[in-house]
Amino acid sequence: MAEPELNVDSLIQRLLEGYKTITELKENPDVKKKSTFKTIFVSSELRGCRPGKSVHMTEAEVRGLCLKSREIFLQQPILLELEAPLKICGDIHGQYTDLLRLFEYGGFPPEANYLFLGDYVDRDCFNCLPIAAIIDEKIFCCHGGLSPDLQGMEQIRRIMRPTDVPDTGLLCDLLWSDPDKDVQGWGENDRGVSFTFGADIVSKFLNRHDLDLICRAHQVVEDGYEFFAKRQLVTLFSAPNYCGEFDNAGGMMSVDETLMCSFQILKPSEKKAKYQYQGVNSGRPSTPQRNPTAKKK
Repeated sequence: MAEPELNVDSLIQRLLEGYKTITELKENPDVKKKSTFKTIFVSSELRGCRPGKSVHMTEAEVRGLCLKSREIFLQQPILLELEAPLKICGDIHGQYTDLLRLFEYGGFPPEANYLFLGDYVDRDCFNCLPIAAIIDEKIFCCHGGLSPDLQGMEQIRRIMRPTDVPDTGLLCDLLWSDPDKDVQGWGENDRGVSFTFGADIVSKFLNRHDLDLICRAHQVVEDGYEFFAKRQLVTLFSAPNYCGEFDNAGGMMSVDETLMCSFQILKPSEKKAKYQYQGVNSGRPSTPQRNPTAKKK
């Protein structure tokens, strides 16, 4: 018998509001016999949830959501062209309760539109996702940074998906390169992959493409956001207390209709469980500190 079609909207609503609880399973033992559950713990301070409240998804729902997401991603252009207003978030790294905190600040979908810059659940499942975005023809957004191979936006549009991330070249650089205040032009990257680039590269890129700002993620910054190249580039990192090891804040950038940018900050909590998800790409370089003064616990 074919599985019923997945109701994505209903599933998203459950994830955002903690619709089902452990109590329901206890009251209905037959549910346990029919399906395998995965548990996602929801922040106790959000949406009226009590401590320990959880969201339950069947294995079929998880699989169906992944397949539906893949279908949606492949229908979208690889270079998104978006309009303000919207919120931009950096790395999440699977910190689900902090994602809900961001929604609490910025408005739960569909009340507000969001652009996430990658590293949602560490480093898996990239091969169908869009690679970059341009907001109102003025703000260029990507996960990592610029590439010496990038001469025009049409090069990004020609990348075919699904695709694995290569070790060199345009796609690799858009996901892995980093700005460096001590570099002019292009430099070696301590990650062992891609390049670093200086403020001069940022200015040339913006002038060539008539852009105002580069918005990227990919590095831990102490205050959740950090400017570079005289505010021509901003790094966002949206996972506070990253991996339970850092005292960094999480940042989110709001872009209004006039392209005025403002920042919302998630302060690091006093206590955070230490964890680190190790995905199939765990051998790739980890997300480094951008600000060397960021405190490690």
